[in-house]
Amino acid sequence: MTHFVQSSIALRVALHLLIMELNKNPVEGFSAGLIDDNDLYRWEVLIIGPPDTLYEGGVFKAHLTFPKDYPLRPPKMKFITEIWHPNVDKNGDVCISILHEPGEDKYGYEKPEERWLPIHTVETIMISVISMLADPNGDSPANVDAAKEWREDRNGEFKRKVARCVRKSQETAFE
Repeated sequence: MTHFVQSSIALRVALHLLIMELNKNPVEGFSAGLIDDNDLYRWEVLIIGPPDTLYEGGVFKAHLTFPKDYPLRPPKMKFITEIWHPNVDKNGDVCISILHEPGEDKYGYEKPEERWLPIHTVETIMISVISMLADPNGDSPANVDAAKEWREDRNGEFKRKVARCVRKSQETAFE
């Protein structure tokens, strides 16, 4: 058996065990499952908007897509439910440090230890995303318009757009 086939099997086993563990011992704030039972590399997660934030009460659906060389490289995360947030681009792609490729940041903004490390897990990713909802990083926005509103009109237009997304997420959560 080639090394690639062995590592591919090991990765599938690891992802299978990880999802079983998350379902057996759920972590507060999110749940995870496979999008398709035959594809361990694509997960659907439901994130509950954290209490005492503008996102409270929201049920946001997102997809995690694992690369074939996970955990050496990070998964990609994309919100399927519409969400208005400085660190989520308008296509739903999540932009947080731990989901960035490992190593040096060519822009010098992030330290290597803030970026993806193989010790990160789905749980640490989800905790970071929930934390991001509670405390956006307006200095490094993926959605410049949301970041501008968050900085300049947090309790006005930004709050109204987030409230609309929360309502919409509640209506579509279990479709």
